[in-house]
Amino acid sequence: MLDLIKDLWSFMRVRKKFWLAPIILILLLLGALLVLTQGSAVAPFIYTLF
Repeated sequence: MLDLIKDLWSFMRVRKKFWLAPIILILLLLGALLVLTQGSAVAPFIYTLF
């Protein structure tokens, strides 16, 4: 997993694709939110967002 992050960062640095960083960060945060709230009482409220 750490190698993937290193490779992704080196790709963005070499190719000057820093605009990808916020997109990847938001996707990771949304994924973590869905995983963490999957079995909780907050889940029905999360599904209304999508």
